[in-house]
Amino acid sequence: MANKVIPIAFAFDDNLVAPAQICLSSLIDSAKDDVFYDIYILYPESNKLKQDDFKKLTDGDSKCRIHYRQIRDDFAGAFEIRGITTPAYYRLLIPDVIPEYDKVIYSDVDVIFRMDLSDLYGIDLGDNYIAATRDIGLNLSKEGIDYVNSIPELEVGNYLQSGFIMLNCKKIREDGLVAEFKRQAERKLKFQDQDILNIVCKGKVKWLPLEYNMTDYSFYYAMKERNILYRWFDDEEITNAIARGNLHYNGHKPWKKYCVNFDIWWEYYRKSPFFDERFYFDFYYRKLDELDQLSLLKRIKILLRYFVYGRKK
Repeated sequence: MANKVIPIAFAFDDNLVAPAQICLSSLIDSAKDDVFYDIYILYPESNKLKQDDFKKLTDGDSKCRIHYRQIRDDFAGAFEIRGITTPAYYRLLIPDVIPEYDKVIYSDVDVIFRMDLSDLYGIDLGDNYIAATRDIGLNLSKEGIDYVNSIPELEVGNYLQSGFIMLNCKKIREDGLVAEFKRQAERKLKFQDQDILNIVCKGKVKWLPLEYNMTDYSFYYAMKERNILYRWFDDEEITNAIARGNLHYNGHKPWKKYCVNFDIWWEYYRKSPFFDERFYFDFYYRKLDELDQLSLLKRIKILLRYFVYGRKK
């Protein structure tokens, strides 16, 4: 086994198997030679997730092993909104359902990893409950600021993004925070688990570099309004995040429609062991068909956006 064993957890149901396959494939593809990922998949007890769906990742000389942990209805009565269901809350249970480790990384599956995570896992969390990046959209956009200000326990400028985090499981277990997570889940919070982590872990967050979690908003501000990000990051950090940072498609999904960095997702799909020529062809053929149905005026607008506005610096 490799010298560095890194535990990382994902939570999803069978509706997200395909993007999860590509996410995990990119994780393994980006690992250094001496890194081994101990992967935990958390899924609903009522769900028939097929373990064979991920077998290709562990065939042969693998850089990972996969554990499957069924989650009971701990959040059956939790608030659901924006089409996001209860598996989103499972990250809050990680300290209890993965007792083997004192520190565990968690990631959503709409992520493409372009960097190894061993440096991250080596960070000393001290007394902090969690390590995370700031949610750029909710800390900077008017709509986001208005929302954060609407909840007294939250703080603009220090609102974390929960799609990629590292949990100080030992500290969370010692302080009994999982019970508090569950209690907070009864509230009608728009951003669910993310709001809960911000409320309960407030003041005990280790802030991570931007490159670990490049959300759609992060990428937009880094490309278009970089000066706004200088309050937290220097120019080199932002440039590195654009070039090699992990991409988090927390808005539009590249396997469904065109979106920022959709081509990078498909690049990782093509080189993954889960590549399906038919699925790949159908996606692009469907998009060509959609373009063929556009009016002449809309086609002209698309060309103008690309060749004129798209070239502005």
